[in-house]
Amino acid sequence: MQITVVGQGYVGLPLAMAACKAGYQVYGLDSDKKKIDLLKNGKSVIEDISDDVITECVGLKCYVPTVDVEVIAESKVVLICVPTPLTFDNKPDLAALINATTTVGKKLRGGSLVVVESTIKPGTCRDVLLPILLRESGLGVSEFDLAYSPERIDPSNKKWNVNNTPKLVAGLTEIAAKRAEEFYGKFISLITKCSSLEIAETAKLLENSFRLINISFINELAIFCQKIGIEITEVIAAAATKPYGFMPFYPSVGVGGHCIPVDPIYLAHAAQSAGTPTRLIGLADEINKEMPKYFVARAEEKLTGLKGKRVLVVGVSYKPNIADVRESPAKALVAGLKHKGAIVSWHDDLVKEWNDEKSVELTSKYDLAIIATPHDYLDLTKLGSIPILNTRESV
Repeated sequence: MQITVVGQGYVGLPLAMAACKAGYQVYGLDSDKKKIDLLKNGKSVIEDISDDVITECVGLKCYVPTVDVEVIAESKVVLICVPTPLTFDNKPDLAALINATTTVGKKLRGGSLVVVESTIKPGTCRDVLLPILLRESGLGVSEFDLAYSPERIDPSNKKWNVNNTPKLVAGLTEIAAKRAEEFYGKFISLITKCSSLEIAETAKLLENSFRLINISFINELAIFCQKIGIEITEVIAAAATKPYGFMPFYPSVGVGGHCIPVDPIYLAHAAQSAGTPTRLIGLADEINKEMPKYFVARAEEKLTGLKGKRVLVVGVSYKPNIADVRESPAKALVAGLKHKGAIVSWHDDLVKEWNDEKSVELTSKYDLAIIATPHDYLDLTKLGSIPILNTRESV
């Protein structure tokens, strides 16, 4: 079966590789020609997929990276895996998804299955995307199938991947849900079928809203622990000995990436539209965004002022052991330090270049080092005896 995966990034590329290995003929469609050229030449564009895997699949011709939208017309299944970020004023941004869906609709053929994997608020598949597909394709609602299956990708996670992470599916019709279940069942071990599109859409938002709220709570608790002089990580470890009713979360300079800082805002906007605003999500988002300012204040206190002080921020990606800087709280941390007059450098050998600056070496020539993202490769002994402020601890 020929399929098209629209979007070849952190979600679409692993999905394309998994489908390819399961025996599907996969077209990896992306509007970014530079990205497609890299993939054609066996160069991966994300950390979780190696160059060797890309080279193998391209060589076997089971994976064809392309910018040619005509491949949609040749495919029985079309997966839409494009970003759904936030606008500058913190509102859901569906521009890329609407553009992708419009493109799919123009080339869609009768009998095809369209599966949306992008994160969206409840009702988007039925009320926004379906009308686009109907209008652009000229097909009737019974002439193609529409399903939703939210992505569950955790970059750099060595335990959970596309194949063994349980998958949710839902369809506009029972037939659509069944087709999606059969498609994913070829390479994903556990599929759960939801009773409606809206159930699956909301479940995805719940997953990451749960994480945002709990991480923000732990960050708030870490501030308290620092104030009274106890270590938050020891508190968490002690609480985690309880075998039921507790799940450990850990402090940080804030959350980043494509999910935790974004998805809850989609849920909050949906709740606001329904007349049932979610107060917890707004508060958690506020606490999360205040964390960089808190650590700037800690740094200022530690050095008795930041003006003219040399500060090294260690790790600028949004989580350890990856190069992804999307929504990274390190951006606000660096900006806050500079606003206070500090001379700020950063080290991250995975990111290498960021905000028109380059990673510097780990040395002891600074007045303070702030550990923002603790990558496994870091050798902190290179910092010598300079003071260290670790955002993952409270003392």
